[in-house]
Amino acid sequence: MSAPPVIGIVDDEPDFRRAVTRLLRAHEFEIEAFGSGAEFLSGAANRRFDCVLLDLLMPGMSGLDVLAAFYGDPEAPPAIVISGQDDPVLFDRAKALNAFECHSKPIRQDALLGAITRALQFRHVHS
Repeated sequence: MSAPPVIGIVDDEPDFRRAVTRLLRAHEFEIEAFGSGAEFLSGAANRRFDCVLLDLLMPGMSGLDVLAAFYGDPEAPPAIVISGQDDPVLFDRAKALNAFECHSKPIRQDALLGAITRALQFRHVHS
């Protein structure tokens, strides 16, 4: 039996982290949640992630900063960007920094699960 996929959640909104954690655990994912980009980067060195859900607009280190720091590594897991601001320019910047997909909040459960499924399939094919 294989281990469940590990999903990292990086978002400064505790309610969002809790809701997504509950949803994904119900779908048998293992979750590790972080309240900031800096917290994620310090914890990511000790963990293997199959996919990361990343908020773009956080105080301190933004999601763009995380993408720039973490996603230059070809072994980095796919990052699904989720932002409260539906800004095509911001999403284009995220994609230029190797974001796998970009979505606006609120995101529907089926859209989120579909994005994670695509990211995990991509990770499997490219690992």
